[in-house]
Amino acid sequence: MGKLGLIIKREYLAKVRNKSFIVMTILSPLLIVAMIALIVYLAQVNNDEKKIVAILDESTFFEGVFETNSRMSYIYFEDLSLQQAKDSVTSFGYFGLLHIPGENNIENVANKVSFFSAKAPGISILEKLESVINNKVREEKLKNYGVPLADLNGLSEKFEITTETFTGERNLKGISEIKAIIGGSFGYLIMMFIIVYGAFVMRSVIEEKTSRIIEVIISSVKPFQLMMGKIIGTSLAGITQFVIWIISAGTLSLLVLSIMGVNTEELNTVTPMSSEATEAMKKVSETGTDTFQLYAYELLNIPWVTLFLSFIVYFILGYLIYSSIYAAIGAAVDNETDTQQFMLPVILPLMLAIYVGFFSVFDNPHGPIAVGFSLFPLTSPIVMLMRLPSGIGADGVPWWQLLVSIFLLMVTFMAIVWLAARIYRVGILMYGKKPTYKELYKWLKY
Repeated sequence: MGKLGLIIKREYLAKVRNKSFIVMTILSPLLIVAMIALIVYLAQVNNDEKKIVAILDESTFFEGVFETNSRMSYIYFEDLSLQQAKDSVTSFGYFGLLHIPGENNIENVANKVSFFSAKAPGISILEKLESVINNKVREEKLKNYGVPLADLNGLSEKFEITTETFTGERNLKGISEIKAIIGGSFGYLIMMFIIVYGAFVMRSVIEEKTSRIIEVIISSVKPFQLMMGKIIGTSLAGITQFVIWIISAGTLSLLVLSIMGVNTEELNTVTPMSSEATEAMKKVSETGTDTFQLYAYELLNIPWVTLFLSFIVYFILGYLIYSSIYAAIGAAVDNETDTQQFMLPVILPLMLAIYVGFFSVFDNPHGPIAVGFSLFPLTSPIVMLMRLPSGIGADGVPWWQLLVSIFLLMVTFMAIVWLAARIYRVGILMYGKKPTYKELYKWLKY
């Protein structure tokens, strides 16, 4: 085994035998599952809470229009003054009071409707109440215009546009957003792995530098070999921990959620989705088997093998690029406090990739912003994975963009490793001085 292999083995074993590594490997899945179970439980409790709203209707327009449902219940007050109604709501512990004043004109009534409660109501509650009032006002105005009652029922009917490709394939609403969320999840995993385990590389370099062990080590190996050994060894330890987390957390989650009796609909209330994707999932449950099969076919038709292989390629290249930067930062400073001035330029491209990637890929996955960020090496590991669920080829990511993106990543990796190695070989022996960007630039010339 060569020197690089020995360094990789040393770094790997040093990480996996560390007590904190072992504790976090065991404890983290338990904490994750406990957090998921708590969120699901709180969501269930929140959904089970039924709000009671009292209605004091002094007009003749809104009788019986507020219908009780699973989330809200309505109680009508009669022959009470407004103050008496408020006192009754307070004494009975109702959520609030909707006061509809008496007027001859429904528009005047609607403009003067008030809602009283002990605390500010949520937007969803007000929107439901306002929706009922607006629909009733619209109905009354149409009646005054002479529209027959039979025709009023058809006015609220909603229509949807059916979309198809030129070859006759049906497009499903929200499927692009669902695919972007799947790809974004892979990209988010890469970002978290880079941030967490890149920092491990940096801390490892700082610890050896401050303990002066590094002076003995570099007498036997080249600084470049030492840097690459730390990067690869730490990444292998991180992958080991990550795989254990995925397997154990996934198994525990399925076990706990099955015990809690959680079904797919309850999980949808917990998982954040875009409005388009949510509507798409509702569409699946509301329509027939054919539509469900179309959605299932679209999801199964995602190039999962290509997506997983691309995830591995982009994960490795992206991690190597950023961990090289982390190693250079660790070699340039004497303690972790001094790293703060260098961290923002490192994390900023990752955060930019997540937010800009979601906005651009959701709206236009083949637009110039999405394409540009999927080619730029510091953001491509995240943004390109958001585009890949649509496939590769005519209907998805063009082959040339995928190949150019990987090529640019490889070139960038070699360039950054070369730059990081030059900083590493000088900075690893520098003590007692806080480096600046100007000094780092000088080290590159040595």
